Amino acid sequence: MTGWRAYLALDDDALLAQCEVDRFRASGPGGQHRNKTDTAVRLRHRPSGLEATAVETRSQHENRAMALSRLRVALAVALREPVDLEAYAPPAALAATMRGARISVSQKNPRYPEVVGAVFDLLEAAGWRVSEAAEALPVSTTALGRFLEADPVLFRAANARRQALGLPPLRGRA
Repeated sequence: MTGWRAYLALDDDALLAQCEVDRFRASGPGGQHRNKTDTAVRLRHRPSGLEATAVETRSQHENRAMALSRLRVALAVALREPVDLEAYAPPAALAATMRGARISVSQKNPRYPEVVGAVFDLLEAAGWRVSEAAEALPVSTTALGRFLEADPVLFRAANARRQALGLPPLRGRA
């Protein structure tokens, strides 16, 4: 298995070609139109074993696009690339999102998965100590914590990794 950069560099068609695509009928609200066709999409990325699902709309094409977007984030969260903490310089995608002492990028931004991968690589190199990773960026510890907290997927993944290393969980805003 390779790191996240190689997979995120692929266009949608190439990434989709690496996936098993399941179409199914989703349950839930939606009334009489919900279960008439198989519009929900589940992608299983064969090389990494990661999955992403989308069931929100009644359009299979829209659900496939959402599932691909979620798969890109899942790849960035799960797969690591080595980082030299001593000679660290933020990659272009991450540097472009830094505004003063914070990271400012929308989850809808196409470069969001690259930013996530770069931040998680840096956190891994820093032993998941947020203050050490923030210092290397340079952003404030609070700003890095808020970036993680803004996306529940990132926040859960970061806390799971910290727990596996015996570190206390990150605290979210109340």
